[in-house]
Amino acid sequence: MKLYIKPGACSLASHIVLHELGLPHETEVVDTAAKRTASGEDYLAINPKGVVPALRLDGGEVLTEGPAILQFLADSAGNESLAPKCGTLARARVQEVLNFTGTGLHAAFKPMFSPASDEATKAAARQSIGRNMAWLEQLLSDGRPYLTGATYTVADAYAFVVANWSPRVGVDLGQWPNMQAFVARVAERPATVKALKAEGLI
Repeated sequence: MKLYIKPGACSLASHIVLHELGLPHETEVVDTAAKRTASGEDYLAINPKGVVPALRLDGGEVLTEGPAILQFLADSAGNESLAPKCGTLARARVQEVLNFTGTGLHAAFKPMFSPASDEATKAAARQSIGRNMAWLEQLLSDGRPYLTGATYTVADAYAFVVANWSPRVGVDLGQWPNMQAFVARVAERPATVKALKAEGLI
C-alpha cells in the first residue's frame, strides 16, 4: 500500500500507525499547494479533496481522511490494542478522542499555518488551541499514560502529531504539563521514531 504524505502534517499519524503495525508500505510526498505528487502525478486525480493523507490500497482503492485510515489500518490488521473492538465503549472512547482532535484541536491550529491569517486571527487561534488542549490535559490528569487509558491507540498517534505542532507556531506546550509529558512519551515510541526519521523530521 502507498500512503500519500506531507512531512510533519496530519498524515504523519497514519505513517506512525503503519510502523506500529509493521505493515509493508511506501510513502509519496505531496505538494499540497501545487496538488502534485513527488513523482509528478496530479494529486487531485488521486484525492479530489487535495489534502493528505490518502491511502492507496493494494487493490487500487483509495481511502482518505486520517481518522478513517487510522481505524482501517488497525482493524484490517486485527489489532485491538490500537483500535478496540467495534461496538465497545473502549472503541467509542477512541473515536471520541479522534473526533475531538480532528474537529477541535486540529481545526484550531489551521489559522496558524495560513499565510492569510493576521495577528488578530492568530491570537484567536491560540485561544482556541488552549481551550482544546485543556480538555486533553484533563483526560491525562488521573495519571493515565495515554488519552483513553493505559493502552496506546490510534487516537494517541493523531493527538501527538497535532499537539507536536505547538513549538512550530509559538505555542508553549509547557502550559499543559500532562500533554507535554504525553508528547514526549509518544515521541520515544520506536514506531514514532521510524516515521519521524522517514519524513526527515529528526
